[in-house]
Amino acid sequence: MASAAAAMCLLGAGFAPAAVADGVQSKQWYLDAMSADKLWRKSTGKGIKVAVIDSGVSVTPSLRGRVQSGKDVTRKRGGPLDDYDGHGTTMAELIAGSGRGGGLKGLAPGAGIVSFRTTFDDKQESDSAEAIRAAADSDARIISMSFGSDFMYPAEKAAVKYAASKGKLMFAGVGNDAEKKNYIGYPAAYPGVTGVSAADRSGKVAKYSEFGEYVDLAAPGLGIPRWCDATFRSYCDNGGGTSAATAITSASAALIWSEHPDWTANQVLRVLIDTAGRDWPKDKPSDYLGYGLIRPAQHLLKGNGKPGPANLDPLTNMATHADESPGPSASSSAKEAAKDRPREPEPDTKANGSSTSQKSSDGDSRSWAILGAVAAVMAIGGGAFAALRARRRA
Repeated sequence: MASAAAAMCLLGAGFAPAAVADGVQSKQWYLDAMSADKLWRKSTGKGIKVAVIDSGVSVTPSLRGRVQSGKDVTRKRGGPLDDYDGHGTTMAELIAGSGRGGGLKGLAPGAGIVSFRTTFDDKQESDSAEAIRAAADSDARIISMSFGSDFMYPAEKAAVKYAASKGKLMFAGVGNDAEKKNYIGYPAAYPGVTGVSAADRSGKVAKYSEFGEYVDLAAPGLGIPRWCDATFRSYCDNGGGTSAATAITSASAALIWSEHPDWTANQVLRVLIDTAGRDWPKDKPSDYLGYGLIRPAQHLLKGNGKPGPANLDPLTNMATHADESPGPSASSSAKEAAKDRPREPEPDTKANGSSTSQKSSDGDSRSWAILGAVAAVMAIGGGAFAALRARRRA
């Protein structure tokens, strides 16, 4: 993996031509599935900024003119616009990439990105908490968090509560370790954060996508290109995960919010939930796909989905203040309390030991192309001793 300094050198000299090899956009199968070309005639996400809390965002040709510097909390060399890993830049391109230079095309190519650089490889809970608070104080309306931990960090939880009080719409990946373990994941499981799982082309949950009552929505997460590393010379084909699903869900929210700039975060999220593809009752969300597969086209092209009350959290059904901060009844345990909601039965996992049989949409396992649906947010495990387990990317 290249150092941040090497990444800075690449930025100064321009990105290598190899970065555009192989028609990477042709591998973004979900764009056709979600009718992206038609969506962009209605909304591109213009006017909406998404805070990407990740390994940093380097300004690739696809992101030129779309990224602004937020805050760096890593104590590494460089800053918010120096990606030390390649992960954060991939997430930003999936949200708002223009596709210039043969790069990834974002689902919301008119949206802006604000980069907040955090760490995945240490035990400082203050890092993510500081980044979330900084994002909450920025002009970004959406906070996309493609990282997680098996443990609840008090400072991080308080930062999420603060961001919710500022009216931010937060998405996080639920984690990629379902085949090894399946702990509750954070920040996805915190009240105020929408947890996103990953699904394949058929709408089935990915084998690795962690599951539980904190899964709220699902989005595409398999076979999605990613930057191989921080040298930004080539894309790899084995990308995806709940990280990508979170980014794509964040982009879907940006498309809807751009069309309705006066809505609150509650209203944007409610429309995503109302229009999600599922073949189970809405009042019995799945532990694997939550309320279903995101389908922004259902609202933007067909007018489905109602925003509902501006100050009512659609996940907890609890009131929020005018500034969307949790009201007296919406305590920090609101999302945990919501776990008492009825759930769909677990899918049959006896055949292969994985949770892949949960189906999407209109009563069958139709492909994404038919569903026009996708969405995601992810979360990772839970426990009491935050200092024992480092944060990691989703």
